[in-house]
Amino acid sequence: MSAVQPARIVAYETLRAVHESDAYANLLLPRAIERAGLNTADAGLATELTYGTLRRQGTYDAIITVAADRAAADIDPPVRDALRLGVHQLLSTRVASHAAVNESVQLARDAAGRGAAGFVNAVLRRVSRDTPEEWMARVEQQARSDDERLGLTTSHPVWVVRAFRRALAAEGRADELSALLESDNASPSVTMAALPGLAEAPADARRTPFSPIGFRLGGGDPEGAIVASQGRVRVQDEGSQLAALALSRAVPVRDGERWLDLCAGPGGKTAILAAEALAGGAHLDANEISPTRAGLVRRSIAGVPAEVDVWEEDGRALASENPGRYDRILVDAPCTGLGALRRRPEARWRKSPADVPELTQLQRELLESAVVALRPGGIVAYVTCSPHLAETAGVVAEVRRSFGDQLEELDTREVLRRVAERDIDLPEPVRAPGETAAPSGRAQLWPHRHGTDAMSITLLRRR
Repeated sequence: MSAVQPARIVAYETLRAVHESDAYANLLLPRAIERAGLNTADAGLATELTYGTLRRQGTYDAIITVAADRAAADIDPPVRDALRLGVHQLLSTRVASHAAVNESVQLARDAAGRGAAGFVNAVLRRVSRDTPEEWMARVEQQARSDDERLGLTTSHPVWVVRAFRRALAAEGRADELSALLESDNASPSVTMAALPGLAEAPADARRTPFSPIGFRLGGGDPEGAIVASQGRVRVQDEGSQLAALALSRAVPVRDGERWLDLCAGPGGKTAILAAEALAGGAHLDANEISPTRAGLVRRSIAGVPAEVDVWEEDGRALASENPGRYDRILVDAPCTGLGALRRRPEARWRKSPADVPELTQLQRELLESAVVALRPGGIVAYVTCSPHLAETAGVVAEVRRSFGDQLEELDTREVLRRVAERDIDLPEPVRAPGETAAPSGRAQLWPHRHGTDAMSITLLRRR
């Protein structure tokens, strides 16, 4: 691939790894950039090409299907990725058309031979003859329903479009669907956290709107600030910061409390809880079933001068074997990840509706086990990086039914307002006709409304 610019090689190889090996671009791409020795400009190009292509993959496949007169799904995967990369450059960047076409053709030639190169050349030249607006009009013509039209034009599977609509409708905000879908395709700004009591934001940093420990740098590489702080400053989405702080600041901390982070990997929320526990005289335990992710947890908390035990067990068994032991438990449950599509765009193509029942069963079992491990008066924060109602309100409703009067739901929205020291646009759920029960206190954050991942946070207290 010597004739191809290194930034495009990095982007293409990352796409291939994502599609061939289920790699995560946010983990793989930084290492690939470092190995290739890319300068700042080329690293930026590789990042834009990788994430832009992944985010708009569904739209580009629809365009490729028209331009190639062949379903994108029937094209050999290495050739399809070269086409996706080329279409992204032609329709969504300022890259010169000849460079987008010629280097994508070379990528296809290197991966699959001269025949594939000729095919990619013909398809991309067909794409280059028309404007992005003309291609989007053709894409819309392929849609068989309004939901499919939205899915094709905003590059989301139809089932995700429908899940998002239901989640927004539960707040009376279904009219925000298009804004939410578009926000998933925008690059998020880099948000950082300064561990409370251990670090401060740099003097020239801009504070985040809601998290009292969040900030954004005025410019430059955040790695310098991270290294200088010995890990007490880190990159972290503001929604994740708020999820941890909602638990640690829901009620005042009493000296000697014992806390548990039940599903701790990769450790960002664990580090905040460790710092908060240190400041309040509490002790934190952490658990992560994956040894690799448990290692990430240990690295994440290395900058906190407190003893934190990190176990590698099934969280359901660990919690059930420690009944009544903990005052606060974080259940940051495995989920579909639909709330983080800005940062992990490939997640939208990896999950399907068939994954939801298995995940909700696991989420329910983890939360039930956590409730068992709570002391009377103890609080559990149930958190998912997904707004899907089955993973959020549905799981909480089932667990509340299981425990009856033993469990009460706190007003998480009010807790977040206190944490932020300002109002946050968190509407109450819409009541169904004839509904008399008290509305849920669950807080749902959104990328289009709050600039965070779509984090769901529910606080429950054991009576």
